[in-house]
Amino acid sequence: MDKYGLIGYPLGHSFSVNYFNQKFADEGINAKYINFEIPTIENLIEVISSNPELKGLNVTIPYKEKVIEYLDHLSPEARAIGAVNVVRVERDGNKVRLVGYNSDVTGFTQSIEPMLEPHHKKALVLGTGGAAKAVCYGLRSLGLETVCVSRYERPHTVCYQNITPEVVKEYNVIVNCTPVGMFPNTNECPKLPYEGMDERNILYDLIYNPDETLFMKKGAEHGAQVKNGLEMLLLQAFASWEFWNKQ
Repeated sequence: MDKYGLIGYPLGHSFSVNYFNQKFADEGINAKYINFEIPTIENLIEVISSNPELKGLNVTIPYKEKVIEYLDHLSPEARAIGAVNVVRVERDGNKVRLVGYNSDVTGFTQSIEPMLEPHHKKALVLGTGGAAKAVCYGLRSLGLETVCVSRYERPHTVCYQNITPEVVKEYNVIVNCTPVGMFPNTNECPKLPYEGMDERNILYDLIYNPDETLFMKKGAEHGAQVKNGLEMLLLQAFASWEFWNKQ
């Protein structure tokens, strides 16, 4: 039986394990999907060696960047983004080859593109991790200028306290790539001047639990279009399957 799985830590919130096992059952695929909750990326070697039927992995927080040093090859997109969330495991006898891809960028761009209008030219990306890198890459591929927002002073980013109502009018696409507002901390949201928003804003949250985060709710109260990360998750799961099984 083929195996697929997810590496990350912690994995309590994993969508992938339910999605893929349901897919395998519905489509009569002789495979199973397992959560590999590994406390350190060094444990990846053990996961690969002790699961000879393993064909592919998804990668989540905090290993989307750390996994790269263990890979034999990167897709051009994954290399440009600097983050990997899909690993294809190729075996030839005792030799194992690991190939890294990024399906976050595919899922995100396909999900946000229908929302974009000609006045959406600049975006704020909240966060600086692997997901934020994929989102920036995706937005730039759609023709938008991007700026990352961080809690700390860092090169090429702005701090939350420097985001004014004028900034959110100009950078009217705002994507939350942080865990702020995720269950169980549903009463939290990124510190932004929501009062400066209107119907020209898009607020997109990569979080999908809860369905409507406080970030989305506060934006919607001022007329912004809002969307959560569930569709992106489904689209990137489709893309993962393609990467694992393409000939």
